[in-house]
Amino acid sequence: MTRTVIGVLGASGAVGRAAVRELRALGHTGLRLGGRTESALRAVAEEDPDGRDGTVRADATAPDGLRAFTEGCDIVLNCVGPTYRLRATVASAALAAGAHCVDVAGDDPAAEDLLADGDPARDGRAVVLSAGALPGLSSLLPRWLAGRGLDDATALTAYCGGLESCSPTVAHDLMLSLTSGGADGAAYGEALAAVRGGRRVPRVLRTAEDAEHEAFPGRVAVQPYLSGESERLATVLGLDRLDWYNVHPGPAVRALLNLLPGRLAAGDDPDRLAERLILAAGLDLAGRKPYYVMDFALAGTASGRPATAGATLRAASSYRLTAAVGALAVDAVLRGGIPAGVHFACDVLDPDTVVGHLRSHGAADLRLTGAAAGADQVEEGVL
Repeated sequence: MTRTVIGVLGASGAVGRAAVRELRALGHTGLRLGGRTESALRAVAEEDPDGRDGTVRADATAPDGLRAFTEGCDIVLNCVGPTYRLRATVASAALAAGAHCVDVAGDDPAAEDLLADGDPARDGRAVVLSAGALPGLSSLLPRWLAGRGLDDATALTAYCGGLESCSPTVAHDLMLSLTSGGADGAAYGEALAAVRGGRRVPRVLRTAEDAEHEAFPGRVAVQPYLSGESERLATVLGLDRLDWYNVHPGPAVRALLNLLPGRLAAGDDPDRLAERLILAAGLDLAGRKPYYVMDFALAGTASGRPATAGATLRAASSYRLTAAVGALAVDAVLRGGIPAGVHFACDVLDPDTVVGHLRSHGAADLRLTGAAAGADQVEEGVL
C-alpha cells in the first residue's frame, strides 16, 4: 500500500514545529520535514517516537530545492514566509509536483496568482490558504459562535492580540501588510475602517493608546483594522456592523508600530525594522507569561428578541493555534473533505471540528457568554 507523503515546509520554525506535533496527534506519520537548517530539522524528526519522519533541506526562495522537496509529496503544508513576498510560490511548486497544498498564511495575492495560472480544480488539486490563527481562526470562530443560541446576527465586535515572541516571518509580514497583501496589490486592510450598513466605511473608529478590556490583563493599546477577511466575514454572516480591533499589550511593540508606516515610507531597511520588532517583543515579554486572546461579541436575535453571544479564546501561543488549523486543513484535504480548487480555510473547514479540536487537545480555553453559554450547556447535556 502506498504511503501518503505529507511535506511540512518550515518544519523547524515556531509554527512548523507545532504543526508537526499536531499532525502526529491526528495520526499522520512518516512526514517529510523541510527547512534551511538540517540540524534543526533532525531535532524535530527525533521527537517522533517511531522515527519515521525524514528531513530534506529546502529553501522556499530556491526553485531547485523547493522542487526537490515537493516532488513525491501528496500534500504540502507551508509554514514559511513572509507570505506577502512568497505569495503563491510554494503552492505553485506543490501543484507542479502533483500535490495539494495548505498554507497557514496566504491571502488574496496568493489566490490571484494561482487562479491566473489556471484553476487547480482542473487537475483535481486543492489549495487551502489562510489556514492559521489570523487569518483563519479569526473567521472560523465567529462563524461557529453565530450558530450558538442566536437566530441571526447583526453586529460583531472583535478584539485579538497578545503578548508573545515575534518571529522573523511575523515581523516581515506585519510590515508588508501595511503596503500590500490585499486584493489587486492593495494593502491587506484599512486602519480605522469598519463595516456599517454591510459595507466598508473609512475612518469610523479611533485608536486608543491606553485602554482597558476585560479579556486582557493590564493596560493595552487597541487599533481598529478592517481586513479583507473581516469584510468577507461580515458578508457571510449578513452583518450590518463589524468593529475589529488589534490589541497590543506591550509598550515597546506599540511604540514601534506607531513609527513603522513613516519609517517604511522613508525607505528604512525592512530587515533592520524587523530586528527592532523582534527585540521590542522580547522586551515586552521579559518576566511575563506569554498569551494570546481572541474575544468576539455578537449581537442579534434569539426567539424574536434581542440577544448577544460572546466567546473569549485564550491560548499560550498564536503559533500553536496556527499550527492546529493548518494541520486540520491537511487532514481534511486527505480525507476528501475539501473540494478541488483554491479556497480560504474559513470557507471550507468545519468550525465545529476546529473548535472541538482546540478544546479537546488543550490548545486553547474557550469561555462563552450570553446565548452561546446556554447553547453550549444544552449540547453538553445532550452528549
